[in-house]
Amino acid sequence: MDFDALFQTQLDDLKGEGNYRIFAELERMSGSFPKAKCHDEDAPDQVTVWCSNDYLGMGQHPAVSKAMVDAVQAYGTGAGGTRNISGTNHAHKELEKELADLHNKEAALLFTSGYVSNWAALSTLGSRLPNAVILSDELNHASMIEGIRHAKCPKVIWKHNDPQDLDRKLAALPANATKIVAFESVYSMDGDIAPIREIVEVCEKHGALSYIDEVHAVGMYGPRGGGVAEREGLMDRITLIEGTLGKAFGVMGGYITGSEAMCDFIRSFASGFIFTTALPPAVAAAAQVSIQHLKASNSERDLQKQKVAYLRKRLDQEGIPHLDNPSHIIPVMIGDPVKTRMLADYLMQTYGIYVQPINYPTVPKGTERLRFTPSPLHSTDDIEHLVMALKELWKQCAISHAVA
Repeated sequence: MDFDALFQTQLDDLKGEGNYRIFAELERMSGSFPKAKCHDEDAPDQVTVWCSNDYLGMGQHPAVSKAMVDAVQAYGTGAGGTRNISGTNHAHKELEKELADLHNKEAALLFTSGYVSNWAALSTLGSRLPNAVILSDELNHASMIEGIRHAKCPKVIWKHNDPQDLDRKLAALPANATKIVAFESVYSMDGDIAPIREIVEVCEKHGALSYIDEVHAVGMYGPRGGGVAEREGLMDRITLIEGTLGKAFGVMGGYITGSEAMCDFIRSFASGFIFTTALPPAVAAAAQVSIQHLKASNSERDLQKQKVAYLRKRLDQEGIPHLDNPSHIIPVMIGDPVKTRMLADYLMQTYGIYVQPINYPTVPKGTERLRFTPSPLHSTDDIEHLVMALKELWKQCAISHAVA
């Protein structure tokens, strides 16, 4: 059997639909973010990155970089094993204490990524708690969906950000069900924010475990960067808070926080924790410094908010359609996969602007978009260059000025 032919057929179909992903080959330049060296043949040598999840530029913060270099010199590079087999380093335990403090919880548990922390935690809760039923917001991230699938327990999908629908569906469950409600704070594609207080109240009414994914919010919201739940004063009422080190904190890894017993339970039963090599100690040390900095400093968050507001204002002035939301994520709507890819290519090749097209299956068909994430380090000139490029391309490509 010609397996390569089978692979190629599906790849060709993906390309024909306009949903084939092409990765830009970049070199991040420390001290120059959001500028990056580009190795693509048909793009300028230097581009401005407009779609990074390093939301605050902490991946190049001098104190964070120094912490990583110092830790490599002190501990070496890798962890040397799983957390169970020689891989638990002092830096891991110190970071877990830092994370527990960030979210005002008893304990925290580190994972190699936010994807793995969701997958491992939800699959373990759903598979090991008696009569478990997981109620999932219909727009939850793929990592949550995958964790729920591997839990192999009953699941119920509730309407996006709709506490009334959640209430109805919780009320319909058997009295002996162990109810787990999984949702996000900031949804990364539309940039909308969940009504966390109302959801938590519904959970409390029905005795449900509340599980919130704050990966796009930690570092970004709240007086110490604890996320939207911290900003709303709700952390103590949420059973499990999950987050990432790979976005606003500028490093790598994922984690959960909650009670000592719950974190120990997941540590003891989650295969995604038990059987994977631990994060390099230098990564943990750098993450701890980043978290400590953002607990004490609001300057990065304040400046980032200013840049987001300014880009939104300029897009409005030029009639470029974008979804109105209360977060730092600015989706510019296109509504066609081929045009979205074409616009991204033009921006990169002609203007030195890098933004990744967001197509199906990441978003539903017909809602394709360019997703911009302004940072504190984007200059006013960067924003003006982007807006003028979009204005020109909107004319050339006859794109609608109405939001999809």
